[in-house]
Amino acid sequence: MTTPSDDARAERDLYRRLLELGLERDLAALLREALALVVELTAARFGYLELRDDEEPGGAPAWSIAHGLTPVEVEEVRARLSRGVIAYALASGATIITPSARLDPRFRDRASVQARQIEQVLCAPIGGEPPIGVLYLEGRAGGDAFTEDDRVRVELFACHLAPMADRLLGRCTRVDPTRRLRRTLHLEGLIGRSAALAGLLGDVALVAPLDVHVLLTGETGSGKSQIARIIHKNGPRCGGPFVEVNCAALPEALLESELFGAEPGAHSTASRRVTGKVAAAEGGTLVLDEIDQLSAACQAKMLHLLHARRYHPLGATEAVDANVRIIAATNADLHQAVARHSFREDLLYRLEVLPIRVPSLAERVDDVAPLATHFCARTCARHGFPPLELGRGTLRAAAAATWPGNARQLANAIEAAVIRAAGEGVRVVAERHLFADGGAPGAPAVSFQEATRRFQAELVRRTLAQTSGNVGRAADRLSLGRAEMQQLIHTFGLTVQELSH
Repeated sequence: MTTPSDDARAERDLYRRLLELGLERDLAALLREALALVVELTAARFGYLELRDDEEPGGAPAWSIAHGLTPVEVEEVRARLSRGVIAYALASGATIITPSARLDPRFRDRASVQARQIEQVLCAPIGGEPPIGVLYLEGRAGGDAFTEDDRVRVELFACHLAPMADRLLGRCTRVDPTRRLRRTLHLEGLIGRSAALAGLLGDVALVAPLDVHVLLTGETGSGKSQIARIIHKNGPRCGGPFVEVNCAALPEALLESELFGAEPGAHSTASRRVTGKVAAAEGGTLVLDEIDQLSAACQAKMLHLLHARRYHPLGATEAVDANVRIIAATNADLHQAVARHSFREDLLYRLEVLPIRVPSLAERVDDVAPLATHFCARTCARHGFPPLELGRGTLRAAAAATWPGNARQLANAIEAAVIRAAGEGVRVVAERHLFADGGAPGAPAVSFQEATRRFQAELVRRTLAQTSGNVGRAADRLSLGRAEMQQLIHTFGLTVQELSH
């Protein structure tokens, strides 16, 4: 019989060993040690652990391991294991504990349960909704049932194992690093699975549920408007209106009226009351694209709106209450604009509560091929073409090209290429269709040596950005020594400090 001190010692030992597991960098070793630990703690006869991959057909296990069995027995168990119990745990997201599966009303009709006369079972899902895997324990020495203490320890174990396993799964190239975020966010039309996109979605998942203003920065065409819509769709105002205003698209004289509305006679064109975009976005989200183009007068009114949640329409004598979330977007450096005295510093501080930088397509090279494929299918559907596909050489060329206009430029280039291919009556879009002038966009002809140097520089820069400027981790990813990595950084004139933010 255990004493309270024994329980405390066992719990302390569990925490210590879980922390030690957290240092493991190899997924197979992690699963092997983790399963051995939990089998030992629960005195189970044998255990089975698997991680699942949503992208595999039929939800097949991506990794699996057994403990306490000979190799022959492992194959037999994998072939005959009670998928009913595991499927139940995965579907319900709840821990299964039973003294006798063959007598349990939930499982006694399962052929595998009766065939193997399965008795004691403790089965816990790993991870949240939906689980990323499952831990299955069967049998106990002496035929005793698993206890509530066993259940608590197994659930604690599964809770700690989930992020460790998910982190190591992310090292496998076949696993989408955005997978977990796609389970919890509504991401209509968002294409890609790069590490840079995963980092962006992590920021979006953090800020979307909070009713705070957001500043989106990033290059032209990088998708700031799409990210703004995703933030709205996943936020507390998702049921309200979503209103976008391009601050550079309207003359300065009309922009204030467009934003805040106007009373009749407030200006030469206001023959009737004008409802502004702030009022139109009431209860929802107002997106101000190219906010650096706001006039001084509009900046002052926007500052008052953010501070007091009130504003004055043009010509109005009384203030109007406003209940809107502001998402501002710009491709300009607002801090430099403040230094030039073209943008108010106090307005920047109000907007920059939770800034999010949208990565350029150069930082999302892994996303070029799926984006291009998406744009190809969209173009065929829009113009009524039969389905066309992009050749492998075309996809490689697109990924190697520079796209200063980002996804928007890529979309236009793919549309033009598809139209050219359709005009020729071919079914595969070739590289010559994409680069009709014989060269990649934004890049003059260069020597092989220079092209190789540029590729190496971009690869090093992108890897450093993905590792937040950690030279050692970046060197590991590229299978380089630290000294060699330092030399490349110096050769290409890269600054680690800039890449670490």
